[in-house]
Amino acid sequence: MNPFIAFFAGVLFAVPTAVIVWLVSFFAFNQPFLSSAALSLAGGTLLILLVPAYIKHRMLKKHGLSRKEYQYISQNLREAKVKISRLNKALFSIRQIASLKQNIELIRVIRKIYSLTKKEPKRFYKAERFYFSHLDSAVELTEKYVFLSSQPKKSHELEQSLMETRRMMNEINRSIEQDLYGVLSDDIDELQFEIDVAKHSVNSIKKSPLHEESRSLR
Repeated sequence: MNPFIAFFAGVLFAVPTAVIVWLVSFFAFNQPFLSSAALSLAGGTLLILLVPAYIKHRMLKKHGLSRKEYQYISQNLREAKVKISRLNKALFSIRQIASLKQNIELIRVIRKIYSLTKKEPKRFYKAERFYFSHLDSAVELTEKYVFLSSQPKKSHELEQSLMETRRMMNEINRSIEQDLYGVLSDDIDELQFEIDVAKHSVNSIKKSPLHEESRSLR
């Protein structure tokens, strides 16, 4: 939930409510101007506080999360956003044309995992290996590779280290792709279930007497 959007929604409800409270208090109940203004301000302030809280409550209920779980996930997503930014910068510092397509695909997969988790926070639990292991490894290896490959003179040992780092980066890339499949596992299972249901329905129609009769009339 975007805090600014929640606050803005609270303001949208609060302003007309405050005006109504002032009008009713001043004209209907003959309250003094300052008393009516105070009641109006109190009512508006209360709504500004309550509306975001209600929106957050609905969001937590929708995703089946407790407030503590949501705070935990939000904190990890904020940290992941910083790491993704670092990784993006490091990947596009690599000058090899052969690596460009692979780097673009890696960033696309990582952003997809992040956006899915941001949209549906409960998916975070299916991507814990990504957030707590694979993303960190990708950032550290890529930044180290960029640093070492930028050195003007490369010894045999350095070349060997760079080769090993590239191999490990490829392994991490494949692991992150598997992380995406893990995040989407429920969707894949649901799709397969729908396919099985559709196949069963089609086969039932084909085996029905009416279908056999219609085929015989052709």
